[in-house]
Amino acid sequence: MNNNAKAMVLASFAADALALGVHWIYNTNVIDKKWGRVDKYIKPERPTYHPTKDLGELTHYGDQTLLLLKSIAGSSGFDPDHFSDLWQNFFKSYAGYFDGATKGTLENIAAGKNPPDAGSDSDDLAGASRIAPLAFFYRNDLNKLTTAARAQTALTHNNRHVIESAEFFGRVAWQVLHGEAPIAGVKQVLGEGFERDPYMKWVADGLDSVESDTRQVMLDFGQMCETEAAFPCVVHLIAKYEDNLAEGLIENAMAGGDSAARGLIVGMILGAHLGIDAIPQEWLSELKSYQEIVDLMVLIDRKLD
Repeated sequence: MNNNAKAMVLASFAADALALGVHWIYNTNVIDKKWGRVDKYIKPERPTYHPTKDLGELTHYGDQTLLLLKSIAGSSGFDPDHFSDLWQNFFKSYAGYFDGATKGTLENIAAGKNPPDAGSDSDDLAGASRIAPLAFFYRNDLNKLTTAARAQTALTHNNRHVIESAEFFGRVAWQVLHGEAPIAGVKQVLGEGFERDPYMKWVADGLDSVESDTRQVMLDFGQMCETEAAFPCVVHLIAKYEDNLAEGLIENAMAGGDSAARGLIVGMILGAHLGIDAIPQEWLSELKSYQEIVDLMVLIDRKLD
């Protein structure tokens, strides 16, 4: 199994698990006072958004990413019908958090819309954050990767900017897996089909902020879920911590807000760049779904051979 491709997936999941305990806490003073430096997994406590979860588990974003990995392994690629069926069945008995995009999509399906057309109109970047499994499976086929990234996003987030963001970061992951450094990959993707606003502005803002304090950058761009805020935050994190995956994911969690969605993408890109040794061993050993994730990647690789 390709070391960096494996690291890309594991770092994405580890970033989500690291964010779990402080996810959607916007007051960073609360994070400082209660937990200090978030460099270890934290068991969520009430009144946070994930009280049913344990240390080392995943947010509802990470759970859906794992579901996508299972679907890819079972279907030998991305099958939107298979993933949609799996996704719908999963949420019938889910004990975790239901966000607006999930509720909206389920309501649309219940109202009679077919899954390809039932995605919510949510502009949250989270819909584009699940794509590490797709980048793993289609790591040698950029066209299939971009098509699948857009399609899986639209199933729950039928919003142009979210769908295009999935393609953007999927292309960056592909570039990095094939030898580009993250900053160079971002610039190359921008110049090969995204030379328009808002992407030019989001990328410029993210790159221009590299010398600034991460927490202040997140406050300035916005800590919230919406793509217009989260996209430049992700670019900032990728660029500022290009050679330090652990520090980047820690600072992402410390910055508050929708750290899980940002982290899934940042972990994917930096994992693809730096490899498995860049992920703290504790983050892997305490990741509850670690063995399942690895086993699914092994199964996928067998099918690719």
